[in-house]
Amino acid sequence: MAMTDPLGDMLTRIRNGQQAKKDSVLSPASKLRANVLEVLQREGYIRGYSEDASGKHKALRIELKYFEGEPAIKHVARVSKPGRRIYSGSRELPTVRNGLGITIVSTPRGVLSDNEARAQNVGGEVLAEVF
Repeated sequence: MAMTDPLGDMLTRIRNGQQAKKDSVLSPASKLRANVLEVLQREGYIRGYSEDASGKHKALRIELKYFEGEPAIKHVARVSKPGRRIYSGSRELPTVRNGLGITIVSTPRGVLSDNEARAQNVGGEVLAEVF
């Protein structure tokens, strides 16, 4: 059966893995997922990720990050969903927890955090929020 929301599935795997105190989780690979993981790594929410081709299909191994036993990601949620897309201009990009978290935005210049999108003065689809 086809997956309706692949990005939402990856975020759920990260959330579940951190609740279970896993070192890493596997998620099917795609360019969008890899770009979102790149933003999460740049912002310091995950230790890293790598492509895992051990099975039949390519997968991404996501190395989760903890600080003093607590997950680095307290909250991760999908904003724009397949049934209701959310778009925002560069001036209207939402802030998460007064700037303590990030919003991940898909722009014409690639997948960026909200701060990077504001600096480059581009808007786009608001994919997720993380803090």
